[in-house]
Order: sequence, then structure tokens, then C-alpha cells
Amino acid sequence: MIPFSPPRIDDEIIAEVVAAMKSGWITTGPRTKNFERMLTAFNGNQSTLCVNSATAGLELVLRWFGVGPGDEVIVPAYTYCATANVVLHCGATPVMVDVLPDTFNIDPDKIAEKISACTKAIIPVDIAGFPADYDAINQLVNNEELRRKFTPRNPNQRKLGRILVLSDAAHSLGAIYNGKSTGSLCDITVFSFHAVKNLTTAEGGAIAFNLPESFDNEEVYKFCNIFGLHGQSKDALAKLSGKASWKYDVIMPGYKVNMTDMQAAMGIVELRRYREDTLQKRKAIFEYYQTAFAKYDWAISPTCRDKKSESSYHVYLLRIKNISEEIRDNMIIDIFGSEVSVNVHFQPLPLLSAYKYLGYRMQDFPVAYANYANEISLPVFYDLTEEMCQQVVEAVVHAYNQIK
Repeated sequence: MIPFSPPRIDDEIIAEVVAAMKSGWITTGPRTKNFERMLTAFNGNQSTLCVNSATAGLELVLRWFGVGPGDEVIVPAYTYCATANVVLHCGATPVMVDVLPDTFNIDPDKIAEKISACTKAIIPVDIAGFPADYDAINQLVNNEELRRKFTPRNPNQRKLGRILVLSDAAHSLGAIYNGKSTGSLCDITVFSFHAVKNLTTAEGGAIAFNLPESFDNEEVYKFCNIFGLHGQSKDALAKLSGKASWKYDVIMPGYKVNMTDMQAAMGIVELRRYREDTLQKRKAIFEYYQTAFAKYDWAISPTCRDKKSESSYHVYLLRIKNISEEIRDNMIIDIFGSEVSVNVHFQPLPLLSAYKYLGYRMQDFPVAYANYANEISLPVFYDLTEEMCQQVVEAVVHAYNQIK
């Protein structure tokens, strides 16, 4: 059976994790701090904080910005539930926007229609690793009329003076937009290093701070570092830095979302070889699929490059023309019968019971539903061979032929 997306765990990663365990630093320590510095250099942003998940990172940022009851946060209708869940956790309201038919990303033209005096943030999502249109979104939040509509309620909101752009880049580490890496495209970006991501730390994530000059990004990093460790003024590394450094304070009721050095050990190895090795291998798999499916007029291949952008090649979102959701589901059953694991990314939020109960309606987001109903995500992982890719393509073709 060809799996869908197993992690890359080789001897180099195992050796580094063992070294971390033998070092005595198994919680947040020198490896985590080194990984943060490496990520900052890789992405070209101002500072980076590693956390235990992208979900935690998104919520930490929203709470730092003071998002709460009465506020609204704009999110795409087509995303994983975490993007909207964190808004609800803060007591705010997710305001959903439909997506573009070609990239699955939030439609910038439809964002402006949903902005109100209550809007505090926009969370674009780089679906499958292809960057959202950050030029359009950044231009929108800097529009003078919309800036006048913005109603700040705390010092951070007053200092920014506009809607925060918080990128959910869970899929897009290493993607490029206008010559810049994801992480340096907007105010703050959050990455995921979950087990199925291009770069994994088993579980984990990172917050890339890139706020404008009115902010000291290093100070924001320090605040969020404390906020993400129960509000404790010193982490374990700082408490062991001197003879009298054991004493600490708790300056706010914070969270517990720090990354461990064992996780960071995995990330350090993966980041060293990410651009020249991992991304190149994933790109080759995408190109194989693109070439193979180009000969079938019923296959809609995903956008992975254009004049502005290049994907991180995270998920291959194949769509099948003129089929229903039910037929797509039957195709998936047939593909599994050919010993190939596939998936669907994602069920749009209004299809999920939690959001149906809150009153969101799928019919209000026709593009999101149309994209979902005929989408099949194909395997993409480091050890996927050309022979396995051929088996995947043959399985999809066989499944399609069964429905003709």
C-alpha cells in the first residue's frame, strides 16, 4: 500500500534527537533557540518563536493583539478547522470568505465586503503550499478608508492602526512570493511542523514576527515567549544562566505552548537540507503528476507556480471535471482498492457540524464547495519513487474509467 504522507525519519534525524536526549536538554533549551535563529534566517523575517503547534501559535498571536468578544476575524471558508477554531477560543467571531477557483486561497476581492468596524484581523491561508495574494491583502488593510474604520481597543491595536494580517502558513514553509519567502510577507506568519508537513518536528510550529517599524519585533518575541510559558518571566534555559538566576515571576496568566529541544533537533536537521533537498524532491513529484495528468482532459492540475509565486509543494490537489461529491467519494474508494492512499483537503468549514450549528451555510460559499466536491489529494512524500508515482496515476485513471 502506498501511504499518503509518512514523515521523513532517517539516521541523521535519529542521531540528532539522541544527541538532544543525551545532552540533558529535553525541554526548551539551546536547540530550540538555534532552530528559531535558523528559521529567521531562512525566511527573512525579524524574529521567530517556536511553539508546540501552529494552532497554539495562531491563538497566541490573536490574544497578544487583544482579539476577544465583539471582534471579528476574517478567514477563508476553505481551510482546516484550526484557522477558525482559534478565533472562537478567543471569544471572537470568524467571518468566512469564499475562495479563488484556481488556487483554493481566499479571494481578496471578497474580503473588503466583509470588513466592518469590528474586524481586527485577517487570516489568509496558503492552501497546499501556494501563497495567498499578499499584495492585494496588504494593500487592502492599508487603504485609508478602511484604516479610518478600524477601531483599536488596546495599545498594540493602536500602534498598528489597522487590521492585522496573520498568515496561516501551515502548508507553505519555503514557498516564494515576489522573491520573498513565506514568513516575511505580512505582519505575522504561523507555520506548522506537524507529522504530515514538509518539515516535521512530530508536533510543533513557529511564529514568524515581521511587524512594521513601529514595533520592536524582538520585544514582541520576548512577550510571546513569556505568554507561551504560563507567563513565567524566565524559561528553563534562562534560570540556569547564573548562580542567582533561579528566581522568576509570573507576570500574566499565560499558556503552555513551548517547543522542546527533542522536537527542535528534528527541525534543525530538516531545515539544513530543506531548500536544496526536500523541496526539490517534492517539486519533482509534482512535476511528474503534472506531466502525467496533462494528457487527460478530465483532470484539473493544481496551480503550483505563476509570475509571482512558487508553492512549497505540500499537497497535490487534483480535481476531476464535472463530477459530484458522491462520485468523487466513490473514486477514492476505488483508488484505495488499487493500494494507493489518498485524501481530501479540506472539508470547507460550513460543512462541519460545529460551524453548521453556529449558522454558517455552505451555499454562501459556492466556489469553496465546488473545489471541495471534486478534489482528491495525491501522495507526496520524500521517499515516493517514480514507480510509486506511476502507480498513483494509474490508480486515479482506473477509478475515473469506472465512473465513465
